[in-house]
Amino acid sequence: MTLQQLEYIVALSKTKHFVNAAEMCGVTQPTLSMMIQKLEDELDVKIFDRTRHPIELTEIGKKIIDQAQASLSQVNKIHEIVSAEKGDISGNINIGIIPTVAPYLLPKFFSEIKEKYLELSFKIIEMRTESIEKQLLLGELDMAILSTPLQNPNILEIPLYYEKFVAYVSSNEPLYKEMELVSNKLPVDQLWVLEEGHCLRNQVFNFCDAKTKHPSIYEAGSIETLVKIVDENGGYTVIPELHIDPLSDEQKKNLRKLVNPEPVREISLVIQQNFIREGQLNAVADIIKKIIPHHMLDSRLKKFAIKI
Repeated sequence: MTLQQLEYIVALSKTKHFVNAAEMCGVTQPTLSMMIQKLEDELDVKIFDRTRHPIELTEIGKKIIDQAQASLSQVNKIHEIVSAEKGDISGNINIGIIPTVAPYLLPKFFSEIKEKYLELSFKIIEMRTESIEKQLLLGELDMAILSTPLQNPNILEIPLYYEKFVAYVSSNEPLYKEMELVSNKLPVDQLWVLEEGHCLRNQVFNFCDAKTKHPSIYEAGSIETLVKIVDENGGYTVIPELHIDPLSDEQKKNLRKLVNPEPVREISLVIQQNFIREGQLNAVADIIKKIIPHHMLDSRLKKFAIKI
């Protein structure tokens, strides 16, 4: 068994196509097929079910792929140790980011990269928290930006900033007459929320009056969509602070402060506990510090570099 063979089976598990996997690995398709077959012969198991189109992993194959990914991740750590010792921050960084944060960070994030960090190559993917945790632990992501805490002992959380929630209320709603709304007494009837799977959805229900009986829950795929639905159909929604700026002056009249308690979410940069590329970590944190308003930043991040 070789590291090369592990790379081949991981590539094939992702692409589910021999030609595409070979292109990903920079080898010919016959070479990749032969090396995978040799590994299966050595282990005396079938990793892939070739009768399926596209091909699929066998049950034992799923377990082998998980271990192969973990092994390749550990090997990469050796290269990371050398780079860190040399003070080198160049290289590739794979970052996951939740959809309710991405619209506010990414446009300016890429602008900062072009100006200051040309030696770094970024691949940034929007995904939900559950997928981020899984890919982070498998080594497919280097770091991620999401709402914490995660309560995962294998993941290190570095708070970046704290973001308040505000209510966005239709002028047709009785709530519109109030300038401040008690967050834990908000009714859930006529509440528009993100679809299942978004962490922001759970956060909203955590401080709303979830015990209130209601005929239906209306769900949308993005915060921008929620705002448009309220504009067209009435009701109200809850949005994060950074979504205020993109609103028109007319829309901003629909904003209401939430109090008693004032709901806030923590946004963190998360990594595996054994992550060692401190230079890259601080490069990402420094970019975010330039984007997020100073008053929202974590107090430690304002003063100190990240030490791991």
